[in-house]
Amino acid sequence: MIFADGMSSAVPFLSLVGDAHAVIGRPATPGSVAGVARRTTRRVIRRSAIYVSTLPAGCVRTSVNGVVVWRCGASYYQPYGSRYVVVYID
Repeated sequence: MIFADGMSSAVPFLSLVGDAHAVIGRPATPGSVAGVARRTTRRVIRRSAIYVSTLPAGCVRTSVNGVVVWRCGASYYQPYGSRYVVVYID
């Protein structure tokens, strides 16, 4: 029991607590901590030893974990000085 402001009337504890709206057991939801951790740890950028001076046609600039890369079909390239290095996204 809780007493407020020194009053002698008792206030039931459960009347002060609202309904909980958490969804338990749903780690795959986009906003959950487990879902965010899974996505950020899965995407690792590995550089190769393959360099090109120009990108193939039809490339789209995108960001992976805050790093700018170019997606050209199934291949990814990262700017490196005046050329581009082929990278692999794991």
